[in-house]
Amino acid sequence: MDAEKTEPFELGRGPDACLLLHGFTGSPWDVRPLGEALAARGMHVVAPLLPGHGTTPQALLGVTWRDWRDAAEHALGALRGHRSIFVAGLSMGALLALGLAADHPEAVRALALVAPAVRFRGPRMMLIRQLSRTPLLEWARPWVEKTGTDISDPVALAQAPVLSGFPVARLRDLVTLQDAAARGVSRVRCPVLVAVAEQDHVVDPEGGRWLARRLTASPSVRVVSLRRGFHVIPRDTDGPLLASEVGGFLTQWRDFGEWEPQPAGA
Repeated sequence: MDAEKTEPFELGRGPDACLLLHGFTGSPWDVRPLGEALAARGMHVVAPLLPGHGTTPQALLGVTWRDWRDAAEHALGALRGHRSIFVAGLSMGALLALGLAADHPEAVRALALVAPAVRFRGPRMMLIRQLSRTPLLEWARPWVEKTGTDISDPVALAQAPVLSGFPVARLRDLVTLQDAAARGVSRVRCPVLVAVAEQDHVVDPEGGRWLARRLTASPSVRVVSLRRGFHVIPRDTDGPLLASEVGGFLTQWRDFGEWEPQPAGA
């Protein structure tokens, strides 16, 4: 992969910060347009590169979901000096973001979940989810090859850095994060925006709506349905609309002085 494209980034200055988390086999490149839009609104935006990502398929052999979770936890902790902290994530990054909000309700002021990888799309991926709980999939097919990414815009698609494959064992880690998100959703106590792409070929947009219905402890839940573009929404046709929706939502809660993040058990 092009290391210059996939490297982590930090943008903007201001008293408020947004942690931006990319998805499985992706990189900060996927979410950079959203980061630039949030920085233009006066936020300090940080997008780390999750362990094992952004280089070679072999780099994913030595990591698990715990490494991704720990990297997200560390990045959140590094932002603790800011007045308000928001977290936004794409796909698997949305699952990690939800976990941060559930485990650290006192720290996360608002959340944006973009194409959350709650449910895979199509019977093939559903079968992979079931098989990932056993060693059978790894014995039959230890590696999964990738030839592209789920973006409809031809210019963005041509520019996208694509990991050529990944160990099938990492799908078990992705499933573990899906299960953790399902268990933790009721503990999220901050405002949440859920954005789904109706033409997503990777995750089912119904999974995002399912998640939104279970955010019962959140003071505000907004669901945004995007009709154009595929899974990597920030880089696709409706990327500017997504940036406007996320930016407006986070700014609304940044300026809403009466609400503060609530500690667990409140």
